[in-house]
Amino acid sequence: MSGTVKKVTDVAFKASKNIDWDGMAKLLVSDEARKEFSSLRRAFEEVNSALQTKFSQEPEPIDWEYYRKGIGSRLVDMYKEAYDSIEIPKFVDTVTPQYKPKFDALLVELKEAEEKSLKESERLEKEIAEVREMKQKICTMTADEYFEKHPELRKKFDDEIRNDYWGY
Repeated sequence: MSGTVKKVTDVAFKASKNIDWDGMAKLLVSDEARKEFSSLRRAFEEVNSALQTKFSQEPEPIDWEYYRKGIGSRLVDMYKEAYDSIEIPKFVDTVTPQYKPKFDALLVELKEAEEKSLKESERLEKEIAEVREMKQKICTMTADEYFEKHPELRKKFDDEIRNDYWGY
């Protein structure tokens, strides 16, 4: 087995240990996202399992002496010579260089989307807090207190009163 394949399987195995699948699953909101996420996880585990079983095992060395005793040294030497002359081609990765820039660009896009999402979450949290506060105070709030928080509405109402527009 080539050293490159062994390195790839080792990296994939280590990466699979660092993935917090349960943590990511908790962040999903829709049923469709959960379905896609579970199929992604299943596919990842299948590929990782295949890498671990097929490519991480070293082949057992051939015991030439055992065969010499049973078959005869002349025939075994002929096979050994043929076996030793086989040159196993080295794996050359041509796919990763093509997709590495695309993956890096997606990571940048992901970070931007994450920042945008966090900012939007903060904005929404503030808005929720304001609505909760408004809900608690609405029974005892005066118009002046309301207009302090919403000056644009005060201007709109003042303009309507000044122009004698009563909505009909």
